[in-house]
Amino acid sequence: MEGYRSERSPGFKLVLAIVVGFVLTIPLFSIYLLAYDRESQSREAAASITAGWGGAQTMSGPLLVIPYRATATETVVQNGQSITRTNQVMRELTLAPEAVDVSTDVRPEVRKRSIYEAVVYDARVQGRARFAFPPDLVRTGVGPAVMDLTRAELRFGLSDPRGLGANPRVAADGRALRLQPGGGSGGGRGFFAWIDATQLTGRPLSVDFAYDFRGNASLSLAPQAGDTRWAVRSSWPSPSFGGDFLPGARSVGGKGFDATYRIGNLALGRSLASTDDAAPAPVPAPEAQQGGTNAAQTAQIDLIQPVDLYSQVNRAIKYGFLFIGFTFLALLMFDVIGGVAVSAVEYLLMGAALVLFFVLLLAFAEVIGFTPAYIVASAAIAGLNTAYSAAVLGSWRRAAFIGGLLAGLYAVLYILLSLEAFSLLIGSLLMFAALAGVMYATRRIDWGAKREAPTTA
Repeated sequence: MEGYRSERSPGFKLVLAIVVGFVLTIPLFSIYLLAYDRESQSREAAASITAGWGGAQTMSGPLLVIPYRATATETVVQNGQSITRTNQVMRELTLAPEAVDVSTDVRPEVRKRSIYEAVVYDARVQGRARFAFPPDLVRTGVGPAVMDLTRAELRFGLSDPRGLGANPRVAADGRALRLQPGGGSGGGRGFFAWIDATQLTGRPLSVDFAYDFRGNASLSLAPQAGDTRWAVRSSWPSPSFGGDFLPGARSVGGKGFDATYRIGNLALGRSLASTDDAAPAPVPAPEAQQGGTNAAQTAQIDLIQPVDLYSQVNRAIKYGFLFIGFTFLALLMFDVIGGVAVSAVEYLLMGAALVLFFVLLLAFAEVIGFTPAYIVASAAIAGLNTAYSAAVLGSWRRAAFIGGLLAGLYAVLYILLSLEAFSLLIGSLLMFAALAGVMYATRRIDWGAKREAPTTA
């Protein structure tokens, strides 16, 4: 006996698809957290790979520090009376070079542990600096007569001295100087040498230096001279120039890069000679560089990886709603217009496969790289949903439409990830086209009407 059963209205089917889509946002958000956790583990692994090698390095100097005698007054209260005392104290005059010419050769290396990797480098520094008393030295209130020029210190800064090479060489007017660890009497990081700077009263002092150090990820220079010239060359093909100063000339290619900086003390905003109260900011320790408080101005070069797979995966996950929405929209059109009933479970299973794509993408990307992982994961999920939709929709022709839709979506998503500047434009145009197509296809549908479907008793 043939009878009739009541079929759900098109509006109810739309609400059902939306509800299932919202349910799938829970595992989608969990995958986003998973990607963030894996990224954190990657950073920890990179830190363990570079442990003991040397951190992100910032170099500075040389600076000539000269002690001088000064008169200090203080007022104290004794027996209810104010008494002013005058004492002789020793302070420091910091003299930056008139000009410094530095060249740095950076030799990078990618080190791996399991599926993780980090970029480390060896750097060789050579340079020459020229020191002289500025014509306006009297404005500092300190003259050569009160200076102890025989006890001057020549200071070089390096943010992580663990990476310093074994044999730094410093010579003043051709005379080799004996180097000491640390930042001298003023503290700090790096190395220094005691020097007799008496000749500064008559002629400039020329300093030649050369040293090697190791670091990872980035290299910076804190300029302090009246005229700083810094030439950097490396075989790393993907540098990122940042910090407070950019190179005046640079060349980047597949075989590496060359960059040249030219920085004057007017851009730094300080004079060549300064007393304790206005001394240049010291080079920060590695753990303090991230804070950015009272840090020296720097020119920075980052040795970045060409593709940051975790940022790419995170951006892809943000488009997960687009995949779920377009696929559910296609199923809904087959249900409402084509008359093929699609249950909530079938929506859920196909949506789960779409969510699984991002897990596969993350897992494979850590092993074989982002682009090969994207191809493998998208082919697997598109094939799985195409085969399943053939059973759900009862036709391989309809399933081929689902497969083609997914292939197009994955292709568009890859373009969106590659063209970051135009991702919003392309995504908005795609959604506009989809909405226009749905509005046209459903323009005659009564979303609240119920149809009677035949059934057999």
